[in-house]
Amino acid sequence: MSNKITVGFVGFGEVNTPRRLIEEKSAETIKAIESLGLAVRSTASVSDDPKGKECRQAVAELKKLDFDLLIACVVGWIPSWAVIRTIEFFKDTPILLLGTTGENHSNRLVTTAAQAGTTALRKVLEEMKFRFKHVVCRLGTSFPAREILSFARAARAIRKLRGSLIGVAGYRDMRLYVTGYDPISLKEKFGVEVEHFDLLELFQLMEKMPEKEVKPWLEYLKKNWIFTRKPKVRTLQETIRLYLALRRKIEERNFAALSYSDVDGLKKLIGLSPAGALTLLHDTVKVCSIPEDDTPGALTQLITFYLTGQVAAYLEFYEFTEKGTLMGVPDYVPKEIVDGRITVMPSSFGQFGEGLVNVSRLKTGRVTLVRLDKLGSEYTCHLVTGTGKSPRPWEEAGWAPPAPQLPGLEIDFDCDPEIFLQNVLGQHYIIAYGDFTQEYRDFSHLLAIRFVKEQSR
Repeated sequence: MSNKITVGFVGFGEVNTPRRLIEEKSAETIKAIESLGLAVRSTASVSDDPKGKECRQAVAELKKLDFDLLIACVVGWIPSWAVIRTIEFFKDTPILLLGTTGENHSNRLVTTAAQAGTTALRKVLEEMKFRFKHVVCRLGTSFPAREILSFARAARAIRKLRGSLIGVAGYRDMRLYVTGYDPISLKEKFGVEVEHFDLLELFQLMEKMPEKEVKPWLEYLKKNWIFTRKPKVRTLQETIRLYLALRRKIEERNFAALSYSDVDGLKKLIGLSPAGALTLLHDTVKVCSIPEDDTPGALTQLITFYLTGQVAAYLEFYEFTEKGTLMGVPDYVPKEIVDGRITVMPSSFGQFGEGLVNVSRLKTGRVTLVRLDKLGSEYTCHLVTGTGKSPRPWEEAGWAPPAPQLPGLEIDFDCDPEIFLQNVLGQHYIIAYGDFTQEYRDFSHLLAIRFVKEQSR
């Protein structure tokens, strides 16, 4: 699969429209799409020739190509049958129905009536259950780059999800309810599989880890992390052993995402907070991770990663404010969302032994918070946007003094927090920096997922 999002492209125009004009407008559109960083694989343009020869030729050419989505570009009026005959073979592929505009010549608008073609098709595609989006170029405005790019990202994310494997160590940490999942609907809707493995596997890998594999990472930590105070040697060694065990398991099984039993698992059985190991994991491996056997959270991370290219870190609600929320994590954050260098603090929580707690500062700015989960009989994508700010001084009760200030953000929502609260799906939400509302909306539409975006104040 190409690193670039790949677009199949076919232009459509009526047989009576000058062929030169159809080809020119198709070429201009392809150039505009390529300027968005998308790879375009096109076929010859199609008209409504009575014998359907051009439709058959385009189908044959498109079948030889590999692409994430197909753009059916209507550059001029076209009877609907010609478009349907061409694209019906790609019904399982996300399709962008795109209509171009006319041009001014000698102070006079010359139109090819492309939007007559798209509007004659939209209802048909919906009733025939195509997975599509209708986008038009508008007179006097710029090329609809944002709409095209968001749809392309959604199409690519759906394709990459198919066959992805989430590794989960343990099940229902702390007997939580909102972290469970339905394996059949998860596979049917997203194409994602969950593979469970025992914490015993990690423990055995840690026990067998030779000292020579641990030693280089001791130097790595000293060179790359800031320690607020010197940790115990055993804490460092066990952190590295757990990291190496996790990494080996991930690479062995090709996990795209990972979740694990934290409180009732690693902390209780090994007597070690896994925060340092997970921090180190994100320094070296491109994988999504979330604690507490949170499979819906891991799914949301994968979707976010494939949609945005970002690491898709998780945050947890600690408090709600007048304008939004205070979110943080009681363990680790990936360096991608850290402002400055990774900073860790040896500490312990409650009855658990010493571990390396990540106390790094988080980047601020515009953020999107999202979680997908099964609500009743259907999946819901719940999203809110806001502005993340450096938090006030705070601590979580239960940490050994002096208590760490955990990584966190105070986020002012764009909506009324009370409205958000009435739809919240769990304690973990996934963060992406920037506003990706359109990408999640397109993703949800393509997979027939209920999309809930809290409206601005």
